[in-house]
Amino acid sequence: MTTTAELLRGAAELFPDEVVTQAHVRHLDLPQGAGRFALITLDNGLDHTKPTTFGPASLANLNAALDQVEKEAAEGEIVGIGVTGKPFIFAVGADLKGVELLKRHEDALAIGRGGHDVFKRLSTLAVPTFAYYNGAAMGGGVEVGLHCAYRTVSAALPAFSLPEVFLGLVPGWGGCTLLPNLIGADRAVTVIIENSLNQNRQLKGKQVYELGIADAIFEGADFLEQSLIWTASVLRGEIQVVRPEVDRGEAWDAAVERGRAIADGKVHGAAPAAYRALDIIAAAKNGDLRQGFEAEDAALADLIMSGELRSGIYAFNLVQKRGKRPAGAPDKSLARPVTKVGVVGAGLMASQLALLFARRLEVPVVLTDIDQERIDKGVGYVHAEIDKLLLKGRVNQDKANRLKAAVTGSLDKAAAFSDADFVIEAVFEEMGVKQQVFAEVEAVVPEHAILATNTSSLSVSEMASKLRHPERVVGFHFFNPVAVLPLLEIVRGDKTDDASLATAFGVAKKLKKTAVLVKDAPAFVVNRILTRFLGEIQNVIDEGTPVEVAERAVEPLGLPMSPLVLLELVGPAIGLHVSETLHQAFPDRFTVSENLKRVVEAGKRGFYVHDSGKPELDPEVAALLEQGDTVLTEEQVRLRVLEAVAQEIGLMLDEGVVAEAQDIDLCLITGAGWPFHLGGITPYLDREGVSERVLGHRFLAPGVASVPA
Repeated sequence: MTTTAELLRGAAELFPDEVVTQAHVRHLDLPQGAGRFALITLDNGLDHTKPTTFGPASLANLNAALDQVEKEAAEGEIVGIGVTGKPFIFAVGADLKGVELLKRHEDALAIGRGGHDVFKRLSTLAVPTFAYYNGAAMGGGVEVGLHCAYRTVSAALPAFSLPEVFLGLVPGWGGCTLLPNLIGADRAVTVIIENSLNQNRQLKGKQVYELGIADAIFEGADFLEQSLIWTASVLRGEIQVVRPEVDRGEAWDAAVERGRAIADGKVHGAAPAAYRALDIIAAAKNGDLRQGFEAEDAALADLIMSGELRSGIYAFNLVQKRGKRPAGAPDKSLARPVTKVGVVGAGLMASQLALLFARRLEVPVVLTDIDQERIDKGVGYVHAEIDKLLLKGRVNQDKANRLKAAVTGSLDKAAAFSDADFVIEAVFEEMGVKQQVFAEVEAVVPEHAILATNTSSLSVSEMASKLRHPERVVGFHFFNPVAVLPLLEIVRGDKTDDASLATAFGVAKKLKKTAVLVKDAPAFVVNRILTRFLGEIQNVIDEGTPVEVAERAVEPLGLPMSPLVLLELVGPAIGLHVSETLHQAFPDRFTVSENLKRVVEAGKRGFYVHDSGKPELDPEVAALLEQGDTVLTEEQVRLRVLEAVAQEIGLMLDEGVVAEAQDIDLCLITGAGWPFHLGGITPYLDREGVSERVLGHRFLAPGVASVPA
């Protein structure tokens, strides 16, 4: 039988570039004479910007540390064992760089077993074990603590999660089995399924304690010291840790069903990870840990060898790495400081922008509009949103007062913008209106000020063409809702200079947005792809396919909402306007639906009514639709839509709208909520064979977002 050490040695050979975590053992005397204690600190020797991970060599180091403390415990030299992390980081789980390299099912199985074999030793030692969650803990970092007898958490802990399902995996080193047995199935479903599928929502230290994952919570400043005092009290019998009994009856089954409903709502059966995790949680009801761990091993191995996981890791790397170092961005040293921001317009979009700039840049922001009533409404909206942040405890009273004072309005553009460094317009989507606004603004702003447009589809170059200084105009396209969607498409016009572009990227970074450089092409990236996608759905409906068939056809993509619900969110009038803009540019591929025109002219906000709680076709809209007699099946609709999207992306890459296919995926993930488990869109088109059928080649090389050959 292969030993754990041999298993990990073999796996380590597959991961030559692992950033290795050490497991340092030090001994200390606990307070109150509670005895000698062994503390294991997980540390990769790098600062907090390079979090501690577990690859095979790292697991081997922890295994060796456990060999040492196991011997000391057996010989009565120590009374307990603790595990903690380096400053600000406990541990953030498996080393995903290594997972990408795996080519064989048996190697993937070895990774699952290796983690289990090491971690579960913590529950079999001769003395009590303690985990001290001092900083960020995710995935395997959370799981190593679950194998301990007791856990404390820092009140300052910023991020705690089991994000595996989000990536296309399951918590496979004990998470699916141990967590429901610790805190109950319903709470475990929230952490493992619901939080994961809500864009990897993180827990704070207080929530970790309230959920019952940690037994005690202490302030960050003296966290370890207080944890050790508490440990001493537990070991001396002065503190009894009492946990509520877990309900193993109908509540457990109801929790699993709730998890399935959440998974159906988010991925529509299109990604297996959530369902595999729920199967393991369901089986964990009997409390058989060995059986649970074996199920986790099998699920891990299967999912590691799946295209979905490789796409999930690809998507994760896009957001974490490429999103932070935008392709084609000029040298950041060229960026100019921004000490005041102007916003032209005071409608909902403009008000959202004003709030974002004030919160992130912490500089004065001034709104202008055509009358005082609109200005007052816009400023009032921002102030009301700041009050909501205050109520939720997201800002304190002092910060709320400062933010409110920073956001003002003025009818006089000259007075408002004479000292602004960055002015963004968010007015009606019409070229003449925007050109007039920029002419008025250029006349009153300083020479160095950036003029930004939030246009969703119009030409930035044309907008700047009548100005004295077109070189300082840049596209700065946000996505609605501004506070939620991270994407910012930064558009370089024909004349935009590097300093203006560098300033735009600098502002984007301070706004905490994922900036992607795009060429000044019709509708840029997201709106162009979505308009082609929605346009093809609309075409098949117009030709005669029933609305519900067209909608169901794309469910296997696991999109966050159906096409016509998305159209409702965007607004049919805006959807129609963008399709008209693109029809003008590319009449052979983009159509303008007469049915959509009728819906807009009738003043309808969408195709559906929501009276029953779920979307149903509005009878008034149904009466407006004029359809042909060509009825397609779901499969035919899906194929047609995917082929249209593949063709459009191919043309966009040929035109140089973005640097690479990776930027298309980054835009769709962060600007349209396209599923992580698909890796955006291009890995899915490659996996389904659509790219090669339409274009004669894959978008991504084999091994990128797929299992290496």
